[in-house]
Amino acid sequence: MTEIIPLYSNQLPKGHRRVKKYVLVYCSKGNVEMEIDGIQFDIPSNSVITITSGQYHKFKKTSGANGTVLEFTYDFFCKDDKDIELIFHNGLFCHFDRNEIIEISQHPSIQTQLDLISKELKEKPYQFTSSIHSRIELILIELNRAKVGKGKEIWKPEALFLKFLELIREDFQHKRPVKYYAQVLGTTEIRLNELSKLHAGKTAQQIIHGLIISEAKRLFYYENLHVNETAYALGFNDPFYFSNFFKKHTNLSPQSFKKGVKD
Repeated sequence: MTEIIPLYSNQLPKGHRRVKKYVLVYCSKGNVEMEIDGIQFDIPSNSVITITSGQYHKFKKTSGANGTVLEFTYDFFCKDDKDIELIFHNGLFCHFDRNEIIEISQHPSIQTQLDLISKELKEKPYQFTSSIHSRIELILIELNRAKVGKGKEIWKPEALFLKFLELIREDFQHKRPVKYYAQVLGTTEIRLNELSKLHAGKTAQQIIHGLIISEAKRLFYYENLHVNETAYALGFNDPFYFSNFFKKHTNLSPQSFKKGVKD
């Protein structure tokens, strides 16, 4: 559901972790060093970084830092299409590994809402889950305002496209075709291609392939799986075919990528 963790606390998880939750890290004082999917981030005071469900992340250094970590699940927050669109509005929780530090010094209400969510979780008053949902909604709105205020281009994807992305990420082990996702979503392949080109400049099939490659890199980088193990985990029956697929999309063989990770 939802969890609040004080940033300065020794409750913070050690080592790399991967959770099926959306994670918001707010640094109110000092700075926080993190690694997200192999990329290093230095988060200064009065700043937020968002981490999409399924991304590997690690708190590397939090000494002298204060702040809050907010975690919530897709099922808890996304009650309707409006919620789905808000969580990904302006790429807040981007599926395409584009984590971004957002400066929020002009938006003090974010700290207020985080404090109130913490209070609701501790006391559990009547209808506290509805209250928490509304407060997360306010936080996401303020983050969008912070991004727009810095001149960021407004990007508002449609809920159907986002449901498509979520289905892919939940089902890597079966390597589904576009037709399958269209049937599950009650739409057509043509519509999924239209939305994919509109929101990402790619075909629906290219979106699927791109997310599979991102997942393969995570499995190589963090799980240190062999090529065969990674191929089977991603729905490929033939490891040789998977190796060619990986090289086609990255210009590197799986072995070369794994060697680069070790180096």
